[in-house]
Amino acid sequence: MARDDENDLTIGSAQGPYDIEALATPPEDLENSHLDLGSVLVPVVEGGQVTVEMSAEHQPEAVYLVTPHGRISVSAFAAPKSPGLWREVVTELAGSLRDEGAQVAIEDGHWGREVVATVPGAAHRFVGVDGPRWMVRCIASGPDDSADELGRLARAVLAESVVRRGTDPHPPRDALPIVLPPVLAEQVAAAQEQMQAEQSAEQPESSVPPGGQPADAPAGGAIDQLASATVYGEEPASPSDDEPDRDVDPDPEDEAPRSSGSAMQRFRRNRRQ
Repeated sequence: MARDDENDLTIGSAQGPYDIEALATPPEDLENSHLDLGSVLVPVVEGGQVTVEMSAEHQPEAVYLVTPHGRISVSAFAAPKSPGLWREVVTELAGSLRDEGAQVAIEDGHWGREVVATVPGAAHRFVGVDGPRWMVRCIASGPDDSADELGRLARAVLAESVVRRGTDPHPPRDALPIVLPPVLAEQVAAAQEQMQAEQSAEQPESSVPPGGQPADAPAGGAIDQLASATVYGEEPASPSDDEPDRDVDPDPEDEAPRSSGSAMQRFRRNRRQ
């Protein structure tokens, strides 16, 4: 839903996802409640943990909130001035997920259509919202027996997320740039060095089970969770994971290159199990 005509929106009112230009709450007041990723500010979950997924090339690929019910990612994308991009994406997404072998359902949610893809033991929910020249999308992935709880939590996270579109021109469907906070960027740099060293020694990269809850997850806010963030490696990505416009994951003209590719990598692993 576009929010250009709304003013004085405040964090905590669950009226999001918010456009930062229409938000009455100063961004600096969100330091301990939100993970600032540049183009999107995502509220952290109490008792959860921040994780960064690295590509096979040891580059940051996605940032997740790992919770007891599964993991959640929120990403923002450029969109035309007129709303309706998410509706287009839903149709493409559902078709390509079916082609991948998932059972797919379209459900009515708070903002409209949601796509739910299930495989034995796992479920992935895609929720999108159109905003003023942006679209934001949330992916929630976890065990199928906690899909309902994870869905409610994902909507709550999305309702308090903030999009920073910026003024730079971007083609529709392009992912808006992700900028890691300094503390997280330092951890990623250290992980890159470790992964390269392990690769040189032909040792497997360390990882966190997808959708799992890390041990000793911090109960504090964004600052504490950033300080204890986990960085882990992903299986080698196929060309389709990195080329959204020529991709079958999850739609042929993918609006969300990195996170959707990661979700589909997890989907493929679950399907092979």
